[in-house]
Amino acid sequence: MMKSILTLMVASLIFCGCSNQNEMKNSADQTAFDQASEGAWQEAFSDSCTGDWKPQWFLDGEVGTVTTGSEGMTLTAGSEFKNDAHHMVLWTKDVFEGDVKIEYDYTRLDSETNCVNILYIQVTGSGEAPYSEDITEWSELRRVPAMRMYFDHMNAYHISYAAFPNDEDTTQYIRARRYMPNATGLEGSDLEPDYFPEGLFETGVPHKITVIKRDREVLMRIQNSDQDYYCHMMNPKLPTVEAGRVGLRHMFTRSALYKNFRISTVEDS
Repeated sequence: MMKSILTLMVASLIFCGCSNQNEMKNSADQTAFDQASEGAWQEAFSDSCTGDWKPQWFLDGEVGTVTTGSEGMTLTAGSEFKNDAHHMVLWTKDVFEGDVKIEYDYTRLDSETNCVNILYIQVTGSGEAPYSEDITEWSELRRVPAMRMYFDHMNAYHISYAAFPNDEDTTQYIRARRYMPNATGLEGSDLEPDYFPEGLFETGVPHKITVIKRDREVLMRIQNSDQDYYCHMMNPKLPTVEAGRVGLRHMFTRSALYKNFRISTVEDS
């Protein structure tokens, strides 16, 4: 009996210690996010996502669909798991320079336990023919939007979220990367740390997402009715990303609703 009580006490102390560490980490990440939010942000892009999407966006992939209505813009990738043609990426036509703040409402519509949603930040091509810096000049090569076409030939920051591994592990994660074209694929592209949230991105639950790219930092705030969750990823060694388009990737089988999409840049002093 005494042994059982001691075991429970130790387990409780470990749990409390982990909880306190998580709370301290979230507090530090919140402080970093709040500091990055300060400044003279000026709106550079705005879309309610309820009208015609084509004036401000263009699509990679021929299977995924984009539909809009009063509730927002629905992105639905193809239904075939592990078929690269069933990926999709929706890109802004505009290019954004310097530090950026990206804000949007996001509601997951699928119930999958595989694959990811990705936010691409300030993307350009490698500049090595035929992958010119302006990615619209080689859209034809992305009619099948295989992941390798992006991480092998683009400069970008990338955030995976509402993300699950393509294996037996169903642990949700958030991970940032810095693509290095003509390198070794995704090897060495991680921006630490990874995050493993609980209670986020349940199907049908609206979330407010805000992402700030500031020089070598990528910061993220995710809000729903129950919690505010913060992430703070760093790029200490790889080249910075200075300008480019913003994109929304859905891997095969994934679907979500977007609304009130806004991008701001830092106002010139």
